[in-house]
Amino acid sequence: MSVKAFILIDTSPGKAREVAAKIRGVPGVSVAHAVTGPHDIIAIAEAADVTSLGELIVHKIQSVTGVNRSLTSIVAD
Repeated sequence: MSVKAFILIDTSPGKAREVAAKIRGVPGVSVAHAVTGPHDIIAIAEAADVTSLGELIVHKIQSVTGVNRSLTSIVAD
């Protein structure tokens, strides 16, 4: 059973679209959109388990140039 999460991402000013495009290319990320509101990007990611999801977020998403912070909500249903 896989684990899915919504990831709210804050970027450097003016970089949301560029960063979202990079994040869309990360394996395990199915969707990444620049949005309005308190966060700059909303992404959906999926991994085999919580450990793999954590590695995806920390090593692949948070390391993208322009990502300043992220907040992850794991899907519970």
